[in-house]
Amino acid sequence: MKTLTLCLSILSPVALLAADAAETTHAGIAPDQLQFFEKNIRPVLVEHCYKCHSSESEKVKGGLTLDTKQATLLGGESGHPGVTPGSIAQSSLYEAMTWKNEDMQMPPKQKLPDDVIANFKKWIEMGAPDPRENKVANASGGKRVIDMDEGRKHWSFQKPVKQPPPEVKTPNWAKTEIDQFVLAGIEKAGLHPVRDADRPTLIRRIAFDLTGLPPTPDEVKAFVADQSPDAVKRVIDMYLDSERYGERWARHWLDVARYAESSGKEVNVLYPHAWRYRDYVIEAFKKDKPYDQFLKEQIAGDLMKFEGKRDQAEKIVATGFLAIGSKGHNQRDKRQFAMDLVDEQIDAMSQSMLGLTLACARCHDHKFDPVTQRDYYALAGIFLSSETQFGTYSQLQNANPGTLIELDRDAQQVSALARIATTEVALLKKRYADASQTAENIRDQVRGMSASERQSQTAQSFLRIRSSFDRAESMKADLDLFHEDGTPRTLAMGVLDRATPINSPILIRGDLKQPGDVTPRGLVEVLCAKGEPLNIGKGSGRLDLAYWIASKDNPLTARVMANRVWLKLMGSGLVATPDNFGTMGQKPTHPELLDHLAVSFMENGWSVKKLIREIMLSRAYQMGSAYDAANYAADPDNKLHWRMSQRRLDAEAIRDAMLSVAGAINFYPVDGSPVARAGEGREGIINLLREVNSKPQTYRSIYLPLIRDQIPEFLSVFDFPDASLVNGDRDTTNVPSQSLFLMNNAQVQAVADGFAQRVAKYEGDSQERLSYAYQLALGREPTPQEKQAISNFWMRFPLEAAKNKNIPKDKIQGVALSAFCQGLLASAEFRYLN
Repeated sequence: MKTLTLCLSILSPVALLAADAAETTHAGIAPDQLQFFEKNIRPVLVEHCYKCHSSESEKVKGGLTLDTKQATLLGGESGHPGVTPGSIAQSSLYEAMTWKNEDMQMPPKQKLPDDVIANFKKWIEMGAPDPRENKVANASGGKRVIDMDEGRKHWSFQKPVKQPPPEVKTPNWAKTEIDQFVLAGIEKAGLHPVRDADRPTLIRRIAFDLTGLPPTPDEVKAFVADQSPDAVKRVIDMYLDSERYGERWARHWLDVARYAESSGKEVNVLYPHAWRYRDYVIEAFKKDKPYDQFLKEQIAGDLMKFEGKRDQAEKIVATGFLAIGSKGHNQRDKRQFAMDLVDEQIDAMSQSMLGLTLACARCHDHKFDPVTQRDYYALAGIFLSSETQFGTYSQLQNANPGTLIELDRDAQQVSALARIATTEVALLKKRYADASQTAENIRDQVRGMSASERQSQTAQSFLRIRSSFDRAESMKADLDLFHEDGTPRTLAMGVLDRATPINSPILIRGDLKQPGDVTPRGLVEVLCAKGEPLNIGKGSGRLDLAYWIASKDNPLTARVMANRVWLKLMGSGLVATPDNFGTMGQKPTHPELLDHLAVSFMENGWSVKKLIREIMLSRAYQMGSAYDAANYAADPDNKLHWRMSQRRLDAEAIRDAMLSVAGAINFYPVDGSPVARAGEGREGIINLLREVNSKPQTYRSIYLPLIRDQIPEFLSVFDFPDASLVNGDRDTTNVPSQSLFLMNNAQVQAVADGFAQRVAKYEGDSQERLSYAYQLALGREPTPQEKQAISNFWMRFPLEAAKNKNIPKDKIQGVALSAFCQGLLASAEFRYLN
């Protein structure tokens, strides 16, 4: 679990183990928060505030300086704090930005855009993380000198080298080379590993890790009875070969790919075809597509060689990775929208695949890593030379519509829509023609107005006019979904190369109005060998970028993925900051082990399944989670892996497990997504919410529609991540709202009823049925103490229920069983892996 907070880190700095000065200085700031400040807060302060409110200002206005953390918190002559972490109401800087106080409006000449103000609000509410010290370096935007030779010495910028496993003292404990690396660290600290997990605990762990679902009682019994040396390997392979494996591990990648089906931000525009990318990822993991190929297809699948129309279509769909990100569709400046889109793509690509925050170099050289603005704009040219197809139609507040990529009809791609009759196609055409004529008549009417007549139009009239145009567009969107014969067109989000590539100028402070020298399209210098050509001469450069990222010579790619897999299986990463391997990220706890995994990963053909199997077959993975006082005193965070850390199931696994034990889960949802059938605009979101809320959804959580800022409650209450950001390690909380949800939510109660009905049908007496409920929910038999507690519950509940006149007497036994089953679903043991 990630429990470190800003306040705790300030109060208890000794609890943080930092290996160098940079880590020590900023160890109290989470990497994602640090990135948020560097990307969204510092550039605004530099551009709009420092001229009048910095230590280098000729005259500091109002006694307020904003170029250090301390001064920003303190405030100016007014006596009010500039920023109060966690409270926008007590932050005069935020109040000034909103212009709500006529006596305090900053900047004075022009109010900042709403999205910038929203970023400051978010920053303050997250605790106002700020790495700036008293002495300001380069506050005015001046460039620091970056020594690339020195920069390449950082551990993660050097190629991984496979080291021989270390010698260990404890005989017969290590089963694999992984165990030797882990045991050596444990022994060096004077600690000892705890005992192995028991068989029911182990199979439950394996089942959830590989499928996101609990093992069946029969699977548990078979594994417990199988005492052969290959029993663990057999059960691992069984789940790796399961249809459910692809769905489980695809979800991990979708977290870092910031997958969602709408734009988010101020205008939440639906993306009806995002689901194709989701299904591509599921299939990729199910088929164990080599990871290097997987990455190349997501960056440049449209440019790669293909075998047949189906393969070509799948590679095009893969580039949806670059199209599904959050966007500000109401941005009126087309150039700004384009640059923001490119920035989001660079950010997602660099964090997810390289574990670097390259987008921090948009406004200035990276403050911490050896990455220059030249590097950033060399990459920006690659993405500017590509056309992103996200597929939204023009509507009120959507100033940036987009098209889609049509896949070949022979590509055998599924559709979310059913075929319609040719008469319906004709009807759609007629409606569109009528709406177009109406819109044209209104356009002619407006053109004929004088300037004064136009100005006299009320806002309500304008909205009516605009609404008619939106209905031109909505009907066209419906018509465009079908061929003449009524078969649905297969459309996809993705990217294609522009006819002519573009080189981007370096934008001073990231400002479009301050273009500098034009930078050739190219690669990041610090990750290339000294003297290696960086520039790209032909095409957009996406194909070059894809092969460079997925190369065995790239020092980061294999390490980053090996760390992601280790994190999901062991509860914490060898590198605690999975999305940041730069200088502000944490150093690996076991660097030799990380390199061993990375090199083995590449040697085994970039097979994710083989990497998972290698880790799972280690004794380190198969350990129990027992508490040991001496070990805990020396290593409370279990960084040395002297035991298996207890892990709370993520939101999807909790929901899917509930449906599974109730026998209600649907493994075969309809093709596509409800978003694809909802329609466009605000009406589409209304239709979608109506469909989702009108009937219980019983398919796996990965298939639930994911609308940014409208995440289903079942997921959000259990810490579903922000779908606009790369997230390799979800936050895990344990808060009262979760318990209240499990007690009172209608969906949970319905699942508990289904669970009870399943248990009631089990052949046997009441005690055997209740034991069966334990096997379904917890993967084990109840202990003698629990059996006694069950017996007491079964005697007392009917007596208490009989006092409730709303419960008919013939229903009391059923209500008691439902309450018992809901208690199991709400238990900590159900939600946690030991």
